[in-house]
Amino acid sequence: MSTHPQVTPFTIHIPDEQLDEMMDRLKRTRFPEDFGNDDWRYGYNTAYHRALVDYWINEYDWRDVERRMNELPHFKVDLMGVPLHFIHVKGKGENSMPLLLHHGWPWTFWDVRKVIEPLTDPEKFGGSAEDSFDVVLISLPGYGFSSPLRETGWNFWHTADLENALMKDVLGYERYATAGGDWGALIAQQHGHKYEDDVIGVYTHFPAQMSHYLPTHPDQPAGVAFDPILGLPAASEYTEEEAGWFERGKLFVENESGYGEIQLTKPQTLAALVADSPAGQLAWITEKRYFWGLAERGVGTEAFERVWPKEDLITTAAVYFLTNTGGTSSRYYWECRGNPWTPSHDRFPVVGVPTAVSIYPGEIYKPPYTWTEKYFDVRQYRVHSEGGHFAPLEVPETYVTDVRDFFRTLRD
Repeated sequence: MSTHPQVTPFTIHIPDEQLDEMMDRLKRTRFPEDFGNDDWRYGYNTAYHRALVDYWINEYDWRDVERRMNELPHFKVDLMGVPLHFIHVKGKGENSMPLLLHHGWPWTFWDVRKVIEPLTDPEKFGGSAEDSFDVVLISLPGYGFSSPLRETGWNFWHTADLENALMKDVLGYERYATAGGDWGALIAQQHGHKYEDDVIGVYTHFPAQMSHYLPTHPDQPAGVAFDPILGLPAASEYTEEEAGWFERGKLFVENESGYGEIQLTKPQTLAALVADSPAGQLAWITEKRYFWGLAERGVGTEAFERVWPKEDLITTAAVYFLTNTGGTSSRYYWECRGNPWTPSHDRFPVVGVPTAVSIYPGEIYKPPYTWTEKYFDVRQYRVHSEGGHFAPLEVPETYVTDVRDFFRTLRD
């Protein structure tokens, strides 16, 4: 009897009664008192929350979004105990390179949609067929349609093990490239750390240390000074060209990391709130997206919606709520600290495969090059003038150019 995992086509379809129940909850949303908060100093602004909930009720069309989602080829496979949802789009070229893409939190696979077709069909977008990729994109364990997750232990490094099995054992690729930001950056970097023989190269646009969130740092490069309070490379490591980068990371740690401490310590308490309220799930996610990139984007909801249209904000919240994964996605943080990463080797660079690093101005943390060049085998390094933490959605053309240029140098 074969034990090979069975891959089955998957179509996203939320039952009408589930959509009706969600809409009923939205219409009964109880809004908080909010005063002295026009500048969002106390957090998520309730006037804007009312506007988004009104849009969700009266204008948003889940079925239309669902239809567009289903234009992509979706699959499910039970792998390592995870009901894994993934997208697999074959490239149009004759020698397409397997490329494993990633989302993070609070993302879904849909936030990566804009780069899939340009990467798989480059000629359609003015590129060369020789640059085509076979794109694979999973929903992280316990996120979206990779649910229901009922096993503990799932974090970024365990996800790399899962994906390595998917790429090699299930999809049959001998070697593959990988790219990501946010959690996806740490996952991609873990591939390049643990699975050097299997990985062609890594593209990371959130080059963070894999001992991130841990009290000790066995992967701290020698000769790089660290700030003892922040746990990040010290201000003295930054050059004049990197002015403001240290302060940006310091601002995030001091002002914007409270959500992380909750998810690192008490994710199930949060789950009780977001599982019961689609409006609550929307607030929890939207507040992060408003503040991450605020300095570069500009103050106010008009500037915000130029990057994040209402439909995208609602779609993300809807996917989390309808799949009831607000809690299991939050556990991904707890499992990072409670089920900590340990190095697979003690060599430097920690990520030993060829690596491309991109720094986007709106990123929440930007390490100095003195650290980056010791942590990665850097073959391409670019500092961009636009874009931020959600680069595949914010600046897809720039992201695609980076990926094409880098992996072109690694093709046979």
